[in-house]
This record gives sequence, structure tokens and C-alpha cells, in this order.
Amino acid sequence: MTTIRVPYHLDEPLPEATLPDLPGASTVSPDLPDGDLWARMAHLHEEVAVRVAESVRAAEAPAVLSGDCMVALGTIAGVQRAGVDASVVWFDAHGDLQTLETSASGYMGGIPLRILVGYRPELSAERLGLRAVAEERVLLVDGRDLDPPEAEFLAASPLRRYGVEEVAAEILPPGPIVLHVDLDVVDPGEFEGLLFPTPGGPGVSAVLDAARRVLHTGRVAALSIGCTWDPDRSDPAARSGLVADLVSHRASTG
Repeated sequence: MTTIRVPYHLDEPLPEATLPDLPGASTVSPDLPDGDLWARMAHLHEEVAVRVAESVRAAEAPAVLSGDCMVALGTIAGVQRAGVDASVVWFDAHGDLQTLETSASGYMGGIPLRILVGYRPELSAERLGLRAVAEERVLLVDGRDLDPPEAEFLAASPLRRYGVEEVAAEILPPGPIVLHVDLDVVDPGEFEGLLFPTPGGPGVSAVLDAARRVLHTGRVAALSIGCTWDPDRSDPAARSGLVADLVSHRASTG
């Protein structure tokens, strides 16, 4: 099964040690062109989309390990290129539903899910040929740290939000699924070194159990893992063990 490492945070390369080096994994690490942030990320995400599409066409369910959640756009674009019209299940402590107009921080890592459902396609989607996923086919898992504009969006949207413990086959969106797990969904009391720690979350075992329930449906076309931690402040064994567990259960998707 294909495992792809993307050691970047937005358009900035990360130390190799940031992402676990699982057996058989390959690394996407292109020289990014000069230009603005969106052009540079599009170049990186294009490389991811190409590799993911090749894997899906070969009847594999690729796993993509990255340093942020934006790379998931390339993963989903690759799944679509392979002819798979996938729904999305998005595990995250945050909503990732901000916009450039509403974000108080201006952090680009806070908007990928909003882009995925059709926001400002000229920023990323049009560059990747990424088709918007209907909001009713997206499930946000956890999302305990929402800014007011994100909460307002969800209140008016068919995009559904559930807790980790509520994840079950019956609530999943229809058809093939891209499963995205930002590991900051885990409570920082159990997982040190997260870049954006959000207290009050589920433990490691609860997150793994919920992700397995999605993987074991046999409908996951690709697995995306946001390794959003500081490698200097987190335990390498814990990092590798958590990611390896998720990736190993991907093999059960059939």
C-alpha cells in the first residue's frame, strides 16, 4: 500500500524528522517556484495529487502524511482525478472553516475545509482541478474549537458535526470516503508537542477507535494524516506509533 510523506507546513519545508518514516514510504519534496503562497502550495499539492491518483487507479488506498491540513486538498484532488467521487470525514480539533475575510489570525491552515466545500475556488481548487464536495457529504468530527464565524457557518450549513465517540457507520456520508485525521484532535494532555493544542479533547485510544470504525467500513479511498506537532517537543515513539496504527488499519479498507 502506498504511503506518501509531505514534509511541509503550508509552503515551508519541515525537518525530515517531523514525519514518521514508515516502511516503504516515499517523500514528496519538490523545489517550489517563486511566487505567492497559493502558487507555491498549488505546486506542492499538484505533486501530491499526481501520486494519489496513481495509487487509487492501482486499486490502493494511499496514506498521505503531512505537516498541515492544506495538503488534504491535493489528496482529495488526486482521488477525484482517479474517477472516485468521494465524501469526506474530517477529524480535527478545529473547524478549518474560516475564510480570508473572517479569520482574525489570517492563518491559512484554518481554511482548507471551507475551500473543499467551494470557497474561493480561484485560490486553490481551480489550480488543482478540485471539484467542490457538497456540504451534506462532509462530516466534521470533534471541531471543539470553533471561532464565531465558523459556528455561524455550521449553523446554516448541511455539513454535519459529531463527536469522536459518536462516529459510527450509520452517520457516515455516502459512497467512497477520504478520511482526514488532524492529530491535534487528540487531547494535548495525552499527546505533547502539538502546534495548536486544544484542551478538552478525546484521548488517543478514542480517536484511534473512531478512525478504525471509518476505515473498517471498507469505503476509505484515501487516508490523510495531519502531523501537526513540533518534533522537538513531542515523543518520537508516540508519534510513530499513532501514525503507524492508523496506516496499518488502512489496509483493511479492501
